Amino acid sequence: MVDQSRSATPSASDPHAGDKPVSFPAWRDWLITAPVAVLLLLAIAFGTSAFIHGQLLSLGGSIWHDYNMLRFDMSQPSCDPNMDIDAEVQRRMANQKVDSDSLFDTGPADPDAIRRSLVSQRDQCRENFDIYAYNREQTGTATLRAFRAVELSAGKLNAIGQAWQPYILVLLIMFGGMIALIKNEQISLRPPKSATDYRVSAGSQLVVHLAMAASAIAWIRIDVGGDITLNYIWLLGFLALAAASLYRLVRVPTHTEANSPLKAGLAMPLYCGLAFIALGYFFLSENYLAGPVVQLTKMIRFADLYTGIGLFVWVGMMLKHTRIAELLFGLFRSWEMRPEFVVIIVVLASAWPTAYTGASGIFVLAIGAVIYQELRIAGTYRQLAIASTAMSGSMGVVLNPCLMVVIIAALNRQVTTDQLFGWGLYVFALSAALFCVFIYLTRKTRPHLATPDDALPNTLRAAIPIVPYVLLAIAVILIYTRLIGQSFNEFSAPVILPLLLLVLLVYDRWRANRLYEAQIKSADRGQAKAPEYKPAGFGNALRASTAETATLIGALLMLMVGSIIFGGVMERSGVMELFPSELGNIWMTVAALTIMLVIIGMIMDPYGAIILVSATIAPVAYHNNVNPVHFWMMVLVAFELGYLSPPVALNQLLTRQVVGEAEFEKAREEVKNDPSFWRRHEALLLPIAVMGTSLLLVAFAPLVFMHVF
Repeated sequence: MVDQSRSATPSASDPHAGDKPVSFPAWRDWLITAPVAVLLLLAIAFGTSAFIHGQLLSLGGSIWHDYNMLRFDMSQPSCDPNMDIDAEVQRRMANQKVDSDSLFDTGPADPDAIRRSLVSQRDQCRENFDIYAYNREQTGTATLRAFRAVELSAGKLNAIGQAWQPYILVLLIMFGGMIALIKNEQISLRPPKSATDYRVSAGSQLVVHLAMAASAIAWIRIDVGGDITLNYIWLLGFLALAAASLYRLVRVPTHTEANSPLKAGLAMPLYCGLAFIALGYFFLSENYLAGPVVQLTKMIRFADLYTGIGLFVWVGMMLKHTRIAELLFGLFRSWEMRPEFVVIIVVLASAWPTAYTGASGIFVLAIGAVIYQELRIAGTYRQLAIASTAMSGSMGVVLNPCLMVVIIAALNRQVTTDQLFGWGLYVFALSAALFCVFIYLTRKTRPHLATPDDALPNTLRAAIPIVPYVLLAIAVILIYTRLIGQSFNEFSAPVILPLLLLVLLVYDRWRANRLYEAQIKSADRGQAKAPEYKPAGFGNALRASTAETATLIGALLMLMVGSIIFGGVMERSGVMELFPSELGNIWMTVAALTIMLVIIGMIMDPYGAIILVSATIAPVAYHNNVNPVHFWMMVLVAFELGYLSPPVALNQLLTRQVVGEAEFEKAREEVKNDPSFWRRHEALLLPIAVMGTSLLLVAFAPLVFMHVF
C-alpha cells in the first residue's frame, strides 16, 4: 500500500512537510503502474488529437478558403473538355437509328435535346479541369503540402483513437479489475476480515467471471460480422479474472480475524450480487447465454464516458500527491474557523468540480481522500468528516455543465439543458441552505471567526505559494482554449485536467525538493532542524498516484459492469412495466415516483439509471401530468439520496474505499459511548437528512405552490 503518513499539521511556510517517497517493487511498477498509465495517456493523446485535428481543419479553411478540396491530390478527369459537339450529336443520332427496331425504342431522338445535354457535360468537364488545375497549382506549394501532412497525420491519429477507444476501456476494466481483485479492494458492504470473508469474496468472483466467460463464448459464436477482437478481449479478460479469483481463493491472507459466517455474505463484492441476479435471469429464465455480454455493448457505446471516469480518478490521485489542497486550506486557518464552518465551505465549493466530473460518486472517488484528509487536519471530528466527504459531490449534479443533465436532455426532447441547468441552480441553493441549517443545528462548537485585521495579513502570506499553481493552471487552459481552440467544458475536462495535474505535479515536486535543499542549508548553519527524509520526486509521486488509480478504477468500473448487466434485466424482464401507468392524482403520482427513483438510485450507476428511467418511468410521469423539468429535478435529487442511503449507500462505500476501513472503525470507536443516536450515526444520518429534506421539498413544494396560487 502507498504510504500516506504525514507529520503534524504543516505550517504554511512548508506545505510539503510529510510527503514521504514511496518504495515500489519492480513487479508492481510493471504490472500495475505501466499498463494503466499507458492506457490513460493513450486516452488523453487520442482525445487531444481530436481537438487538434478540428483546429487544424479550421485553420486550413481560414488560410485556404477551399481547403477541403486541397486536402488530397486530385486525379485528372477522364472527360474531354474540348468535345466536338456537332460530331457527337451526329454520332448519337446515327446510333439512335440503328436501335430504332429495338423493343424498348422510345421514339425519334431530339437533336436539340442531345446538344443541350452535351454542352452541359462539356461545361461540367471544363469546370472539373479548372478545379484539377487549381488543385495541382496549390498542392504544389511547399507550405500547403507541409500543413496538409500535419493535418492528415492528426486526422489519422484521431481515426485510430476513435477505433481504439472501446479497447482502451475494456483493457482498463480488466487491468483495474485484476488489481482490485488481487489486492482485495473490490467495493462491498463490508471489507473482508476473516478467512471465510476472503473465501466468499474470491469464490463469488470466480463463479461470476467463469459465467461471464461462458457468456462471451456464446456471444462470439453468434456475433457474425461483429468486432471479433473486442469479443476475444472480453473473453480473455474474464478468464484472467477467473484465474486471479482462483488464486485468491487458494491464497487467503494469513493475518485475519476470527471467522463470522453470518457476516461473510456482506464481504461479497457488490458487482457480484448484481451479476448473480442478472446471470440467473439470462441463463435460467431466458436461456440466453450471450445476454450478459450483450448488455456490455451499452458500455462500449459510451466508451469515452467511462474512460473519462478513469481519467478523473487519476486527476484526484495526482492531486492527493501534491500540497495544493493543503495550501488552499491554509488560506482559512488564519481565520480560526470552527471545523463546522470549514465543512460548509468545502462541501459547497465541491459542487462546481462535481459538475465537471459528471457524477457525485466519481467525485468522491477522485477527490474524497483529499477532502477527508484536509478536514481532519482542520480539526473536524471523524463522523462529520466522513459525512461531508460522502456528500461532497451530491449538490453539484444539477449544475452546469454536468454530463448527467446533458444525457437527460439528449434522451428526452421534453426538456432542454437550459431549463434543467436554470432550475438546477435553485435546487442547489435549496440543498446548500439545508446543509448549512443542519450543520448549524448539530454543531458542537459556537461560531467564531477571527477579525480581518488579524487574519488578512496571514491569509495574504498563505496565498503567495498558491500563485504559481494558479498561473500554471491558467497557462494550460489558455493553451487549449487559444491554440487548440477547445473550451474547458464537460467534454474536454477529462482530457485537460490530467495534463493540468501532470504540470502541477512536476512543479509541486520541484518546489518540494527546493524547500528540502533550503532546509538542509539552514540545518548546516544551525538555524533549523534537518528534515527527516527527502520528499518524493515527480516519478515516485506519479507512480504512487497511478497505482492507487488502478485499484480505484477497477473497483468502480467492475461495479458499473455489474450495474449495466443488472439494468438489462430490469429492461427485459418487464419489472418496470409493473409500475402502473395511471396513478390517480398528482400527489400520489409524485410520491410513487419519488420512492421508485430512490430505489433505482440505490442499485444502479447514474448513467445506466438515466437511460432506464428515460425509457420506462419518464413516459409514465409525463402521462400523469408531471412537469418534465420538475420530474428530472426529482430524478437527480432522488438518485443522490439513493447513493447515500442504506442498504447499499454507494457514496458511503466509495468514501470508505478512499479513506480506509481503519478511519471508519476509529469514527465508530470515538462515539460508541455517546448517548446521542445522532452523534453515533452522524456519518450516515447527516447526508440522508439533508438530501431527504431536499427531495421532499423538490418533489412537493411545486405542487403546494400550484394549489395555493
